Amino acid sequence: MLTFIPLDAAASVPAGMVRHGAILGPEGVPVVGELTLDDGHVHAVKSSTDAAGLSLMVDLTAETRDRLGLPSDLDPIGAVVLQTCLLPERVRPYLLELELARHRVMLVLNKLEEWQLFDLPAEDEIMRLIDAARRTMTRALVAQREEHPESVAELARSAYLALWLAIEASERLCLLEGARRLPERVSGALFETTVKRLGEDPGGRGSGVTVLNPDRDGIVLSTRPAVGCAVPPSSFHDAGKSAVERACDFVTVPMRWVDLEPSEGEYRFQGTDRWIEWAVRTAKKPVVGGPLVDFRPGCVPDWLYIWENDYETLRELVFEHVKSVVTRYRRTVSRWTAVSGLHANVAFGLSFEQMMDLTRIAVLLIRKLHPQAKVQIEITEPWGEYFTHTRQALPPSLFAEMVAQAGIPVDTVGVRVQTGVPRRGAGARDLGEISAMLDRYSVLDRPIALTAIGVPSQTVESVVREERSTEPGADAEAHDDHIETPAPLSGTWHAGCTPETQADWLSCVGALALAKPYVQTLCWQELCDSEASPEMPHAGLLTASGEPKPALERLVELRRVASGEILIDDRLAPILARPVAMPAMA
Repeated sequence: MLTFIPLDAAASVPAGMVRHGAILGPEGVPVVGELTLDDGHVHAVKSSTDAAGLSLMVDLTAETRDRLGLPSDLDPIGAVVLQTCLLPERVRPYLLELELARHRVMLVLNKLEEWQLFDLPAEDEIMRLIDAARRTMTRALVAQREEHPESVAELARSAYLALWLAIEASERLCLLEGARRLPERVSGALFETTVKRLGEDPGGRGSGVTVLNPDRDGIVLSTRPAVGCAVPPSSFHDAGKSAVERACDFVTVPMRWVDLEPSEGEYRFQGTDRWIEWAVRTAKKPVVGGPLVDFRPGCVPDWLYIWENDYETLRELVFEHVKSVVTRYRRTVSRWTAVSGLHANVAFGLSFEQMMDLTRIAVLLIRKLHPQAKVQIEITEPWGEYFTHTRQALPPSLFAEMVAQAGIPVDTVGVRVQTGVPRRGAGARDLGEISAMLDRYSVLDRPIALTAIGVPSQTVESVVREERSTEPGADAEAHDDHIETPAPLSGTWHAGCTPETQADWLSCVGALALAKPYVQTLCWQELCDSEASPEMPHAGLLTASGEPKPALERLVELRRVASGEILIDDRLAPILARPVAMPAMA
């Protein structure tokens, strides 16, 4: 067991932060265990004695800064999910904020080496931040040895300041790497340089081929990244069509089973038909369809649960559903998302073999009915917090690896990056965490598609969703209830949930993601707001009435950058452009 003591006693650790945290093993893969909160202490009970880390949400807002007496010129980081290093078990508790700072400093130094940025001058703002974070953490480590109570307040200030500076440095470092690499990626110079270094001729730029990156994990794509948006089948209007024409290289049309077949055997294709017909005939844009098999809450029709204990019938229904949808749209859809979120196992108590079987059925059936199409699987909750609490699930990265090892012919791995809503796995993250997560998926050596990215433009207070336990011995009657779950803290990034912050988040995440040579596409998670959105309320590019938000213009700019029309500028990296006022106490 690992025990952590928060240094900021005044803040205490809310139960929601622990309930939706996770225990992590090597490479950030979650492990099975239990997190509890007892008298302000966080206990992580693991299923093994191996070293492990902890992830949970930490408040680094202006209120925390002022309460601890930190310098007022520190910009708020927000309330974000962070993690510790891997730690051995011991009787003496660990100091939470100090271990979080230790991990972030380690992450920054690793990325400096991986991205070959150690040659930055000492007076560079990023290097000054890193140096200040290291010195402050050293001071905290020295203070940790003090026994007298009056040192606790100083220890808390030092630990928080080191963490603050290290996160600020990591975000700026990610954006600097994006600003350096994105022009090379877009122009094709990165691919051509890699090919020359390898001494290979894979067929030339634009042919869709890939080569392995000799400098780091992952591949280098020969094609430019593409930018798109998911359109709502329930809403079809001129404002939305105009926004798509301006901002998107492609269109994703969600095909949630609950929308297409709300009653067994009765399909409703009208909303999907409208968008696909317009995209193909009028806008002349490629269409991505799916996910076809999506067992996330809110995506499964009620009638399907009748067969939750009869896998053979469920399998047959999946087969017939995929066959019906692909047959209808195989002349218009160019890429299919076959399955989504099977690894989280939140709807049915599937075994590992059944997860693989459904994935194989969906992918091979698409290949048979539509041989020219590209096929991808989709990872939801990519940090995998659910696995600590759900023993019948699979870690997301392990699921993707198992699909590859099983020989299931998938072209691309899709990843959903939706943060800032009160839903498990959707807590706010800083840019350093997002970048590190994407790099972990690069080891699959396949193109990565960001199939749904998004944050809300205003605070989401709670989420009503359908919860179905897959744990053995769960109350069967609860399976038929629509439960309003206690909302965990959703977290915030920097200034909170505002239209302006949403636009900045899109610019920053888009820039760092598209600069990665293995990222193939980026898709905003929803075109317009809807209170009934199964994805994320208040996270559209347009309001419910069709008025554009600032994020729409940022997506337009990002598309122009990805196509090579313009170069990256300060508007696409607002944090990098912000001057640093180095705190005196650092």
